[in-house]
Amino acid sequence: MTNPGKPDPEAMLGAEMGAFGPPPPPSRDGSSGPIGGNVVSWRDLPDSDAAARWEALRRWVEWFAVRYRVSQTTIPPCWYKHGQLVEELSALHSAHIAAFDERDAGYGPLGWHERLAQAMPRLTRAYAGGCTDGHRDHVPRSWVGTTDEQDWNAWTSKAHAR
Repeated sequence: MTNPGKPDPEAMLGAEMGAFGPPPPPSRDGSSGPIGGNVVSWRDLPDSDAAARWEALRRWVEWFAVRYRVSQTTIPPCWYKHGQLVEELSALHSAHIAAFDERDAGYGPLGWHERLAQAMPRLTRAYAGGCTDGHRDHVPRSWVGTTDEQDWNAWTSKAHAR
């Protein structure tokens, strides 16, 4: 309890110590929404939102490739035509936005760089080369007509937990 007319030792200590440390974190009284909140489900993205989402990802990918010196053998100029690469880059982009959000407690950037180290081999595998002299489409696997429906129905009628 403070006594009127007497200095408050806690306030004095806080004022003195303030000169020795970083500024206090920003107020956490703002939005309770998720940090980042920029996750894109490319599978469910409506055409009306596509151009803006692609442009945001492109700006980030181009910055990322230069900043982190990522070679064209990992991210080729036609990266946007390689679905698996788009998914990996999009996930890294979303994580980067969240990690560097001003509301982050300070561990986000370190965590993002740890995840980047894990993601780099996946980025390389997602592309796997082949477009050095122009884009080459990858023919995706097709499930049309491959599942025996009678066998599927028989199998899925039981839990198979034992």
